[in-house]
Amino acid sequence: MQSKNRTINLFYVPALVLFAFFVVYPFVKGIYLSMTNWNGYSRSFKIIGLANYKNLFADKNVRRAFVNTLIYGAGSTVIQNILGILLAVFLNQKFRGRGFVRTVIYLPVMIAPLIMGYIMYFFFNYSRGALNDILKILSLAPVDWLADGNRSVWILTLVNSLQFVGISMVIYLAGLQNIPGMYYEAAAIDGINSSQKFFCITLPLLMPAITSAVTLNLIGGLKLYDVIIALTGGGPGYDTNSLSTLIYRYYFGGERAGYASAIGLVMFVFIMIVSNIVVRGLQKRQVEL
Repeated sequence: MQSKNRTINLFYVPALVLFAFFVVYPFVKGIYLSMTNWNGYSRSFKIIGLANYKNLFADKNVRRAFVNTLIYGAGSTVIQNILGILLAVFLNQKFRGRGFVRTVIYLPVMIAPLIMGYIMYFFFNYSRGALNDILKILSLAPVDWLADGNRSVWILTLVNSLQFVGISMVIYLAGLQNIPGMYYEAAAIDGINSSQKFFCITLPLLMPAITSAVTLNLIGGLKLYDVIIALTGGGPGYDTNSLSTLIYRYYFGGERAGYASAIGLVMFVFIMIVSNIVVRGLQKRQVEL
């Protein structure tokens, strides 16, 4: 048996080598670079210790990007999960065309976020945008939707949420179909109404699905990148940057690779802590079927 176990363990070696090469080494290298003043191109650079991390707290662009990242993460999570549950409850019923509606809602997930951003750009564009064309038809003045940073942040959150709401819908559909019908039959006998069934039976028994959906949505929102690059480019100015896009702008545009590495490491630790807290909190609320 010991010989057989040793043979089986050998099959882990290729996976461990790939993990070390593509994950562990870049991570360790990133920690090292975050303590340097490397510009991303030069062969020579100096080790400056924790100076990059100290500068993070004084950088107004980092503070703005951090707040935006929280909005993208929390906003996308709330919108996707509320719409996901509502759509799943509706599409869990039997009616003609149910499969077609499910497909239509899920289709945006299959579009690359970068492409979705470009599509939405022509929707919100001031001069030739579809939304302003509709306003002109209604004899209303056009609006420069992306000129204001605060409004653009919420537009980006909405675009990201609507694109990936299909993932939440599928997760909740699977959760609904795993709830035994006997609970609803017993509730009907006791005379419980529809809202009571939802909040007392459906929602508590959906907690495993909620945990999965919230975790995926939260992590996706906190590392939002593609849609921002395509729709606003982080502008106007630095007003709509997330931490991910700020890393890109500092690394390539500002030639501050060491500083960008420090931001990336802080972002990684932040997302890891937040996601773990959320997962543990939701798991405590799960109930056994």
